[in-house]
Amino acid sequence: MSLKSFLFALVVFLFFSVSASAQNVSAINSRLDSLLTVLETNNKAMVSVTITQSGKILYSRATGFIDNTGASPVASTPETRYRIGSISKMFTSVMILQLVEEKKLCLETPLSKFFRKVPNADSITIADLLNHHSGLFNFTNSEEYPKWMTEARTRKQMLELIEGQKPVFAPREKGEYSNTNFVLLGYIIEDLTGKSYQENLSTRITLPLGLKNTLYAGKVNHAANEASSFEYADGKWIMLPETDMSIPGGAGSVLSTTPDLNEFISALFDGKLISENSLKSMTSLKDNYGLGIFKIPFYERSSYGHTGGIDGFSSTLGYFPADRVSLAFCSNGLNYKMNDILIGILSLYFEKPYTMPSFNTVSLPLVNLSAYEGEYTSEQLPLVITVRMDGDNLTAQATGQPAFPLEATSTTEFRFDKAGIVMIFSISDTGEVNGFTLRQGADYIFKKVIK
Repeated sequence: MSLKSFLFALVVFLFFSVSASAQNVSAINSRLDSLLTVLETNNKAMVSVTITQSGKILYSRATGFIDNTGASPVASTPETRYRIGSISKMFTSVMILQLVEEKKLCLETPLSKFFRKVPNADSITIADLLNHHSGLFNFTNSEEYPKWMTEARTRKQMLELIEGQKPVFAPREKGEYSNTNFVLLGYIIEDLTGKSYQENLSTRITLPLGLKNTLYAGKVNHAANEASSFEYADGKWIMLPETDMSIPGGAGSVLSTTPDLNEFISALFDGKLISENSLKSMTSLKDNYGLGIFKIPFYERSSYGHTGGIDGFSSTLGYFPADRVSLAFCSNGLNYKMNDILIGILSLYFEKPYTMPSFNTVSLPLVNLSAYEGEYTSEQLPLVITVRMDGDNLTAQATGQPAFPLEATSTTEFRFDKAGIVMIFSISDTGEVNGFTLRQGADYIFKKVIK
């Protein structure tokens, strides 16, 4: 073969390879569209999803709406801004590591240098805060927190709250997630720079990367394409109250879009924000905690990133270094388990076996539903689950937990998709309901208590 013929053959080969790849991406995107559509049309999720590879957007779509208080709902777009909750911790961690590189801080610096009144401040280090080994009580776990989370809090009030809470364990005894750690880290960034968290976020991350839709959140502004969050109940999406953003600070106050989030995490792993050594420290795990980051497995692959949840918002950001693929997922309303949606998205993208969810339900006569009522116990779990009628529907309630509605998909199978719960009832030879299998990650056998 002549050189000219060889080059022509090579060009043809490359052309068909690229075409095949484009067709493959098109097929994947079509399947992703199908998944998001079935979730949206069945009122299971309102989401924004963006997938990039090597910085190039391969897929981006938003479903649902940001506001439903007007004459018609205002639709979401890929540029819609969502409260990203604890993904904010990645931004905070990056800024702390930048300050370490600037010699303004060390990972071994004790917390007492900044906040002496915080319990165990002399023993807690910056690293302990970053990887959740401080032992400080997570203030959002307080029973009182839901009563005041919508009210503005000053820094002084937040510090008084943190200083008054007893530690859960001694520093470095173990790892346990605590938002308190990153509220303090946000304050430390402000103290070391003499600038607000928002100013630092702008000068250190968003302006250098050109992220126009990432900022410190305030009250939701629909006119700026910012989403409210919702809960699905009684057959409709109900807008939820807003946490006041003066509270979560460096732990959860960032607002962003899925394209911006992908830009951020790609830049992080490309060395545009912190050094290679800092990134190595950030992604080194201790008791499964990195420095404001987690390792998230998927089949033979692993990604690094974080999840977030605040009010009715749920989010995930992950980066697969070996593939240079990033996934950003933001939702302002879920009636289906987020993890199951993410498994679906990743399975379709990486072409793993996956069956599209089906939401076909059946209507059962009230007299039939009453047969399921009763208390059920299990030898595998220390719970009593009570099944009872609520109007025309069944609900289930586990010990110490709120009741949740059950949807019938057959005469024996009921589901609560928001928590990924399936209950498969068993019928005796005499036609009586005598138990069920609870399927949620694993199978648990429950027997009906006969009174």
